[in-house]
This record gives sequence, structure tokens and C-alpha cells, in this order.
Amino acid sequence: MSKTLEKSLHELEAYLDGDKNIKIETHCFINMPEFTPERIKNIRSSIPATQFVFAAMLNVSPRTVSSWESGKSNPTGSAKRLLQLLDEDPKALHSVIDF
Repeated sequence: MSKTLEKSLHELEAYLDGDKNIKIETHCFINMPEFTPERIKNIRSSIPATQFVFAAMLNVSPRTVSSWESGKSNPTGSAKRLLQLLDEDPKALHSVIDF
């Protein structure tokens, strides 16, 4: 067993036994993709969907999609994840969204 894993297990055990001096730290590194205006347009075109329908799929306003596609703003958070999913599989949301 690695030293780090062993140390973590001892700290967890001490914490569960009531030692409040133990600080639990969680690190999760998730690669968040970047989306250029052109890439967003290509994803939308691959579905295919209008800006209005695409906005509904991502639960954002049509104005937001327009801003992304013109480069005035960038998607963040869950919108980035949905764009990533749609980029990898344009039909990914077809089973959950009727359009």
C-alpha cells in the first residue's frame, strides 16, 4: 500500500473516531474543455438545431448561444459539459429531449 493511501486511511479512521483535528481534503481535477465560437457553431450544426432549440437543449437563453457563437462570451460549468457531450455524440440528448 502506498504511503499516501495508508496515511489517508489512518486520517479517515481518526476522523470517523471523532478526532476533529483531522482536516479532510478532496481534490478532483476534471479537464474542462474550451469551446471556440466556431466549435460551438459546428456542434449546433451537427445536431442540427437552430440557436433557439440549441439554447433549450442547454437550458440557456438564445441570446447566450448567440453570444457564444459571436465570441462575446464563453460557456461555463454544466453548459461546457453538455457541449462536450454533444461534441462527442451529437445524438446524445435526443432520447431525453423532444425536438
